[in-house]
Amino acid sequence: MRIHAVHTLYDERLARSTRPFLARGGKVERCGFCMLRTHLCICANKPEIDSNAAFLLVMYDDEVLKPSNTGRLIADLFKDTYAYIWSRTEPNADMLALLADPQWQPYVVFPAEYAEPERVAPSVTVESGKRPLFIMLDGSWAEAKKMFRKSPYLNQFPVLSINPDKPSRYKVREASKENQLGTAEVAARIIDLYGEQKNADVLDLWFDVFRENYITGKMNRTLPDHNSIEQLQSYMANYA
Repeated sequence: MRIHAVHTLYDERLARSTRPFLARGGKVERCGFCMLRTHLCICANKPEIDSNAAFLLVMYDDEVLKPSNTGRLIADLFKDTYAYIWSRTEPNADMLALLADPQWQPYVVFPAEYAEPERVAPSVTVESGKRPLFIMLDGSWAEAKKMFRKSPYLNQFPVLSINPDKPSRYKVREASKENQLGTAEVAARIIDLYGEQKNADVLDLWFDVFRENYITGKMNRTLPDHNSIEQLQSYMANYA
């Protein structure tokens, strides 16, 4: 089991909680890593990929504590994933140092309609010697908009946007915006745009595994005979 940035951030956020986090289904016994019901744990099925891309998850306060969060799926697959709790007045010093590190070329992933036209990047264009760092604002739609508006340290970076042509497969939380995707779904579209199509496919399939197992547990159902884990395993058998 590879312990990644979201696992670490979860422990840190939980340690400084002054009261129990009472999420829906909070009394359910869950795996501490994938956050699914223990009998539906998917950790043993986690695929491995190689990618030149990195992600920075800027998470709204208690987002990291929510079992329904899909940002952790990105960290499951992409080894260079960083995660920090958002603060309007005191942004994390390590996060700011990461953004200033010359090895990275940061992009803020957000709908273009909320950014000045000159900030919107039509594609991912990485300078020689740099790697892309995709910044995901992870929270509800209202929280993500707040983070985008009130994070002046992000204003210097271009905005990368997608236009989803299909509705979200998430169905775990109710979307407040038409065609609004889960965080992991957006990341998959961004990775595809970057040119790593197979990695985008794997992230989509891993998202499907999480979604199917989460809903199965939520509804007290059993997994279908031909389930998403089998689809992922079939794809990974030919992954290269």
